[in-house]
Amino acid sequence: MAVLVMYLALAGVLCWWAILLAPWRAWSVREQLEPSADPGKKQFFNDVTVLIPARNEALFIGQTLRKLQAQGEGLRVIVIDDQSEDQTAACARELGAEVIHGTAPPKNWSGKLWALDQGVRCVQTRYTLLLDADISLSPGILRALLNKACQENLSLVSLMAKLPVRRFSERLLVPAFIFFFKLLYPFELSNKPESRMAAAAGGCILVETATLKLINAFASIHHALIDDCALAAQVKQAGFKTWIGLSHAVQSHRGYDSLAAIWNTVARTAFTQLRYSLLLLLLCTLIMSGMFWCAPLSAMSYTNTVFVTSSILTWLAMFIVYTPVLRFYQCSPLWVIALPVTGTLYLMMTWTSAFRYWRGVRAHWKNRRYETTEYP
Repeated sequence: MAVLVMYLALAGVLCWWAILLAPWRAWSVREQLEPSADPGKKQFFNDVTVLIPARNEALFIGQTLRKLQAQGEGLRVIVIDDQSEDQTAACARELGAEVIHGTAPPKNWSGKLWALDQGVRCVQTRYTLLLDADISLSPGILRALLNKACQENLSLVSLMAKLPVRRFSERLLVPAFIFFFKLLYPFELSNKPESRMAAAAGGCILVETATLKLINAFASIHHALIDDCALAAQVKQAGFKTWIGLSHAVQSHRGYDSLAAIWNTVARTAFTQLRYSLLLLLLCTLIMSGMFWCAPLSAMSYTNTVFVTSSILTWLAMFIVYTPVLRFYQCSPLWVIALPVTGTLYLMMTWTSAFRYWRGVRAHWKNRRYETTEYP
């Protein structure tokens, strides 16, 4: 047993230092975009159409639309009401948005992608902004997105929304969610045209309309649950440039009032990320056990030099790589101490996702079940 722990501890410390020393620095937060325009200067957006897929979003759609109105004039906003059972459509219409009453998604389609497919048929502007119904845009950020796209000849620009961290569970899990996402999809690699890595954050994506239609964007990925990264991959494979970054000016106003709320959000797609592979799940479990327990805590049970050194080196690397995202979220660096617990919770969420898949449920979201038999 001691030999197994030693090997896992050594593997864990190697993983942490590989993360730290990899040239693409997946842990950094240097890929950021913030408003650059003078908020007091009048802005016109006749070349942008906003598409908002919305299903039972009456609590959030109002704030999203009011923030859009503050961006400037000439902005066309289309809300695709995805068969809501609340007042989503009425709220959107009251705030001046065009409303499309969506139909039920065809077999093998995800609800969000089917809603967007219906909406994009009405778009004639140069750019389309794909925006989730719970996303607030600070004044000036839409202009910054457009400037970024034009100046760097980007066909797709995406910003990862800053999630709320007001509650204990949010502070424990939300910064880690961004941290793990950036490890899986290093932004520097995703932003390089020559790299095969592609990533986007579905809450806020500015994309050239011609590109969307050229690649038949939503139909070509109609079954995808991780639809944002799938879209970025399609755009990049077609030879176009993409960019993803962080921003304080794109914020989600949908809080997570319990651990269960975050748990279900992550479990919805965690096993999908592993391609529904038991082998990858077991490998992930071993790696995370080494990284989050054997490596950092080995000195507590074993006192020889190897264990003590690996524990010290692990905590040092963990502090260096996790602190930037904690600062971005204005959280204390002391939350690094909780990272083993946080990592374990995310591993448990992944196993939850796997058990649901094995029971025949590929995903369950907003009163819709996606069965495993629907996966092509």
